[in-house]
Amino acid sequence: MQPFTAAIFDMDGTLLNNMPLYYAAFRIFIERHGLRPPPPFEAIRLIGMRQSDIFPALFGRTLTPEEIAHYSAEAGTIYREMLAGVTPLPGLLRFLDLLEQRQVRIALATSAPRDNVAPTLEALGIADRFAAITLGEEVPRGKPAPDIFLEAAQRIERPAECCVVFEDSFAGIAAARAAGMRCIALATTHSADDLRAADPDLIVADYDELLRMTPLLFPSL
Repeated sequence: MQPFTAAIFDMDGTLLNNMPLYYAAFRIFIERHGLRPPPPFEAIRLIGMRQSDIFPALFGRTLTPEEIAHYSAEAGTIYREMLAGVTPLPGLLRFLDLLEQRQVRIALATSAPRDNVAPTLEALGIADRFAAITLGEEVPRGKPAPDIFLEAAQRIERPAECCVVFEDSFAGIAAARAAGMRCIALATTHSADDLRAADPDLIVADYDELLRMTPLLFPSL
């Protein structure tokens, strides 16, 4: 892999394996509102997308911004009640240390609701590890469009070709590719076999596995 000077991380399913919490929260939300659960292929497509895309798909109709904000807040409250005791993916903290030692700029680019981001990062003990945080609601188009990663790169003053994106979702990998960035996929939400279809540069189970590839990531070490 060519040298890189910036690392842009997704959050959910990438910094921690919290997708089961989201599934549980949305299951409660769907039951509460008497909605029909989306079929598996539709649920997979929605992973990594913005709330403004997810809730209209769940309700099967166009929603006003006020409705989206209301439903997002409701689902977010359910999720945050489950957040206690979450831990980073194995090796994440040591990998962030390595990036800092190599003077790699670190950014976060997440489609998660604003109210979920700070509590999740604080629960992991990494709220101060990112030079910039970009939210899906801050850009015109959500993943799989490249907007969020291009904005993150701009905020840390790095060109796209010098950035590596860390993702777990098909929408996120597609967004990284569309941004002209390399992508390392975490096989948390999806299996490695399934992720290969999205054609990331590398697929790993966690950051411990990535740390064992240090010579590949940083050939000068």
